[in-house]
Amino acid sequence: MKIDVQDLDADFLVFSGHKMLAPLGIGVLYGKKELLNKMNPFLMGGDMIEYVYEQETTFAPLPNKFEAGTQNVEGVIGLGAAIDYIENIGYDNIQKAEREVIEYARQELSKLDYLTLYITSNKQNHSGVISFNIKGVHPHDVASILDSEGVCVRSGNHCAQPLMRFLGIDSTCRASFYFYNTKEDVDKLVDGLNKSYDMFKKYIAK
Repeated sequence: MKIDVQDLDADFLVFSGHKMLAPLGIGVLYGKKELLNKMNPFLMGGDMIEYVYEQETTFAPLPNKFEAGTQNVEGVIGLGAAIDYIENIGYDNIQKAEREVIEYARQELSKLDYLTLYITSNKQNHSGVISFNIKGVHPHDVASILDSEGVCVRSGNHCAQPLMRFLGIDSTCRASFYFYNTKEDVDKLVDGLNKSYDMFKKYIAK
């Protein structure tokens, strides 16, 4: 989605490139210039130094003072290509495609009475992510079976242990949909979940 840092009056904004089709290991940190100027570098070396004296050092101006050592050149190029690719498709087109698939996924997954869904009731605020559990089955086991069916989900606490604790659970499975996903992908997820449930249902405590 489009983010306007000036409209938000954001002091800082950070995002990972791999969340938007770029290579791993690259991202963006936006910060207000006056705040960045006040901050000290936390990595040293390379072009982030202006002058070095025996007892003191001065740092290069922004953005160089935060860019120590050899840069991830291929990552930067890949991130630029990903941004161009997304902008060529168009944010509105991406969101339209995502909404159609996520609405279909909500509809189909809601039909599975053995499934617990962790989703907001406000469809307008829903992202392309759906967390779920098969009641009585560990998410890692479900993820393994789905993997054998060619369906990729993530299982674990998703860096949200306080939320998991609040929900009274240890972990969930999470399906993430993007504009390249289709309703057929949702159907394949449902088929994989049905197979998972069939394998475990006799072991699930009633």
